[in-house]
Amino acid sequence: MPLDFNQLRELLAAIAQTDIAELTLKSADFELTVRKGVLPSPPSSTPVSAGNAAAEITATPSSVAAIPAVGSLIPEPAVRGTSTSPPVDSKWEEVKSPMVGTFYRSPAPDEPPFVEVGDRIRNGQTVCIIEAMKLMNEIEAEISGQVMEVLVENGEPVEYGQPLLRINPAQ
Repeated sequence: MPLDFNQLRELLAAIAQTDIAELTLKSADFELTVRKGVLPSPPSSTPVSAGNAAAEITATPSSVAAIPAVGSLIPEPAVRGTSTSPPVDSKWEEVKSPMVGTFYRSPAPDEPPFVEVGDRIRNGQTVCIIEAMKLMNEIEAEISGQVMEVLVENGEPVEYGQPLLRINPAQ
């Protein structure tokens, strides 16, 4: 049962959203064990906050001994709410990710983003792309209004239900 990196990342993201503490997948030639709450032993140069849940991952082909892997492979979402971002208004609507994947603001690297902060958008307008399993999925706005915040960086992995944009509905 070969897993590519994207499948492994999606599996880890799904496990991170559950109460599962340990998961082991076995096949004739492959074994994968994921444990939440285990800190990697030597500490990395990146500080780990108290809220981070690390994971210990070992993958063992049947003919090779256990190979400990790096701690958590699931990136932390970017922290927002700094003094440079506008305050969140209770009327604002969030455009949420309908799937796990990679967020892209534009249709191609050399093209402008679908939307910018301050742009007026309409219901059904494409606001971003989520790449999942090598498929590019256009995400459309479900409301009309003005883009107030873009919450995810280009090329960043996103989870199901994660807010991507905040929209001030049309008046």
